[in-house]
Amino acid sequence: MSKLAYYIVVYPLSLLPMTLLYRISDILYLTFRTIVPYRKAVITNNLERSFPQMSKSEIRQIRFKFYRHFCDLLMEGVKNLSISKNELKKRLVVTNPQLMNELFDKNKSVLLLGGHYCNWEWLITSQNTLFQHEAYGIGKKLTSKYWDKKLNERRERFGMHVINNKNYKEVLENNEHECKAILVLTDQSPGSSIRSYWTKFLHQNTAVLFGAEMLAHELNYSVVYFRMKKLKRGYYELSLELIAESPRTMQWGKITKAHVERLEEQIILQPELWLWSHKRWKREVPKDLESLKVEQNENFNKRFGY
Repeated sequence: MSKLAYYIVVYPLSLLPMTLLYRISDILYLTFRTIVPYRKAVITNNLERSFPQMSKSEIRQIRFKFYRHFCDLLMEGVKNLSISKNELKKRLVVTNPQLMNELFDKNKSVLLLGGHYCNWEWLITSQNTLFQHEAYGIGKKLTSKYWDKKLNERRERFGMHVINNKNYKEVLENNEHECKAILVLTDQSPGSSIRSYWTKFLHQNTAVLFGAEMLAHELNYSVVYFRMKKLKRGYYELSLELIAESPRTMQWGKITKAHVERLEEQIILQPELWLWSHKRWKREVPKDLESLKVEQNENFNKRFGY
């Protein structure tokens, strides 16, 4: 059934020009706004918790703007299956590629960190065309084996290597002599409250994945944050910010705090461009949070000999 849907519906749809795909997006938007309010309760709850100072009317307007962007994102995701390399280069531009060039010239591999903001799918697919570093992306497998395989095949067609979060260390170790840029989307809800880094994010205690910081210290990869901006419908701009050239000089939590703060800045500036429809705040705050932080700090220092 999945194979049939892909070849008869989804892939042929991706061959349509963006102007027609955006007309479909317009219809979806009206549907989500008026007939089938997509995940309304989750989105509204996330927004109210993140912006407690806003009125119900303001929250509703952000939700409507999110629906608009989300519907465009769905159609851009469909287009991603067949979009050409040249078309991607026109629609996603890096303002300061020299940062990555300088790190490449120093033979420094990079962790490229960011969130589910603007259009991350186009970045995944085009990353290997944007930078000299060999492109890798760490992600979770989809429930459907067929869609996981097919979507990753399309993501990898311009040189990206999509690797599973369960065996990424093995893959990276087998290719240790490459100068790599590893893309990690860090704003997913962690699987454990105890192993998470806890910080204030959008006015609430938030559990954050700590894996990126651990990986930076284990491999001594430089850490770069990518800040994506939506210029207009279907056109995005990427700017890069160096968080740490030598991460082993950074104390526990500094790298994680830095990329979380940057994402928060983006969301506050244009909240409708973040993925509000996922259940981001699923983890309960540990009872003795301060003691947990002290313990995490001590364990971190012991592990890396700091």
